[in-house]
Amino acid sequence: MSFHSFLLSFIPIFVAVDAFGVLPIFISLTDGMSDRKRLKVLKDSVITALIIGIVFIFLGKAIFLFLSITVNDFLIAGGIILFILSVVDLLFPTKQRRTSPTLGVVPLGMPLIVGPAVLTTSLILIDSYGLIPTLLSVIVNILIAGFVFYLSNWLIKIIGESGSRAISKFSSLLLGAIGIMMVRKGIIHIIHSF
Repeated sequence: MSFHSFLLSFIPIFVAVDAFGVLPIFISLTDGMSDRKRLKVLKDSVITALIIGIVFIFLGKAIFLFLSITVNDFLIAGGIILFILSVVDLLFPTKQRRTSPTLGVVPLGMPLIVGPAVLTTSLILIDSYGLIPTLLSVIVNILIAGFVFYLSNWLIKIIGESGSRAISKFSSLLLGAIGIMMVRKGIIHIIHSF
């Protein structure tokens, strides 16, 4: 494995993970949590993302083939999930789902950190640059996302409670828009394939 191959696979995965883009959503979902609980959500999300990312690199093509799932089906399903989470967040500001023990798993670990963009990009990169550079790129990028989320406590102290609420509402809208975009892309690709 060359550093050049690693770098060429690292950059697209970095863009697909988009840790800084997901950070406001992480802040929104963990708003009002104790430091201990926020850290548990962070650990759960990173572990989930690592497991899904690594397993998918080795088994993704086989799983898609076995279940007759296309990348476009995956995009649409992930988009619908994100849109529903966004609507629930906007309509029910009490944030009942934040108390869920699975918050770090869904939506943070999957589909926000490791979602359709990361999974499909990794499949493409394996063919272009090889298994090892792609695997290392996914692992390093997930760990970078975890570190960025870890710094969210510091960011929350700077922006304050009202700033955190504003980010929370904006992030919910952003989450809905990301969901719609994923559905749109999936539908457009399906139409183009005919």
